[in-house]
Amino acid sequence: MDPGKYRPSSAHDAPYWTTNSGAPVWNNNSSLTVGARGPVLLEDYHLIEKLAQFDRERIPERVVHARGASAKGFFEVTHDISSLTCADFLRAPGVQTPVIVRFSTVIHERGSPETLRDPRGFAVKFYTREGNFDLVGNNMPVFFIRDGIKFPDMIHALKPNPKSHIQEDWRIADFFSHIPESMHMFTFLQDDVGIPLNYRHMEGFGVHTYTLVNKDGRVKYVKFHWKPTCGVKCLLEDEAVVVGGSNHSHATQDLYDSIAKGDYPEWALMIQIMDPADEHKFDFDPLDVTKTWPEDIFPLQPVGRMVLNKNPDNFFNENEQLAFCPALIVPGVGYSDDKMLQTRLFSYADTQRHRLGPNYLMLPANAPKCAHHNNHHDGFMNFMHRDEEVNYFPSRFDPVRHAEKYPGNPARISGQREKAIIDKENNFGQAGARWRSFDPARRERFVNRIAGMLAHPRCSQEVRRVWVGYLSQCDASLGQKVAAKLTANNAL
Repeated sequence: MDPGKYRPSSAHDAPYWTTNSGAPVWNNNSSLTVGARGPVLLEDYHLIEKLAQFDRERIPERVVHARGASAKGFFEVTHDISSLTCADFLRAPGVQTPVIVRFSTVIHERGSPETLRDPRGFAVKFYTREGNFDLVGNNMPVFFIRDGIKFPDMIHALKPNPKSHIQEDWRIADFFSHIPESMHMFTFLQDDVGIPLNYRHMEGFGVHTYTLVNKDGRVKYVKFHWKPTCGVKCLLEDEAVVVGGSNHSHATQDLYDSIAKGDYPEWALMIQIMDPADEHKFDFDPLDVTKTWPEDIFPLQPVGRMVLNKNPDNFFNENEQLAFCPALIVPGVGYSDDKMLQTRLFSYADTQRHRLGPNYLMLPANAPKCAHHNNHHDGFMNFMHRDEEVNYFPSRFDPVRHAEKYPGNPARISGQREKAIIDKENNFGQAGARWRSFDPARRERFVNRIAGMLAHPRCSQEVRRVWVGYLSQCDASLGQKVAAKLTANNAL
């Protein structure tokens, strides 16, 4: 018997109702009762199965990135970077790789409006011939914190108050008054780009520093950038109120409708490259996720284009069950010592195992599209067909052997075991430079948003003074303007 012939699928529907085990159901309208009026009998297996299945049809919501929309398409190499990486899917111009992408809001719940001020997730899964590569990023090139040990605290501060379940600015201001490196991220979050028009008009960034390794074993640091060909567009507060008031799923609908009518969203993949030998030449740490690399020193180089030309066949299967993890890389792509990236390598896979189960990578949206083999088996919801007798390695009865060795990062690691802050914090330089790059009206909007956050009645004077101090170190006039706004509102 073909083990895949009767795999559960709408393509193999029976002509009548059945239970999950395939038993025919002759009446799907009435419970089994004692007499026409009841009571209901526990032996009505079909009823119990139906209710139990319904009770469990919602999987746990993602802790972050709960609200999202996905789409499928392809990535095509347009420029030869084979001198930088031996990654097979980047081997030559013209090579295409299937992808699935999930866009999301970060903090708010699954049913929240898509017009809220919030970072957006931008996660791309490449189904390569050497396994899946998950490039998991955001629509902003930096992050709030540089060490993942603070991530749970940060999310707790940004999430609703655990007592009232209301997101409150005083909690955000309080937490980040202890995190000076967050100022750069706030110049994005509280800037106009804090509310994207939709997912199509949104940039994406790998955020972290990764490595590329070529066939000779030469290693380069790399940052990934997605640039929408239709441009970046955002919503100001009054526009967001109008858009969100008419459709709380406006970005999801825009993405779905655009693809349905053949107006396929497209992004160019660009990279920045740095030689690790040069990483100590700057006044910032290139592996610090709160920093960007100056484009005049590290220009953007084109790599390829991504086109999304197919909507999900089923939202639950290809959005809610879609799972990403930055630990999933392929030969030719590697990690760096970025502290945030290092913690995400564990955290993402761990949360998916909790949310979807230990076999979440067997789900069609997450499974590799290439041949694969290991001895992981059993566990909840394992549906892989296996009939081998040898489930250990090595074995003289198992023809599977190690893969051919591929180049990796040969860098030597040494140092004292310690819990420490990086040497080059430089928490305010890039934040100030970004604010000075805004036109006067954009600066004023930024000042109003920051001052509005700090004006929350439960925000203490100490927290406000710390923020004004941080902002003044970013730019003296920025601190003065925020202080003046707070004073005018009797908040300072």
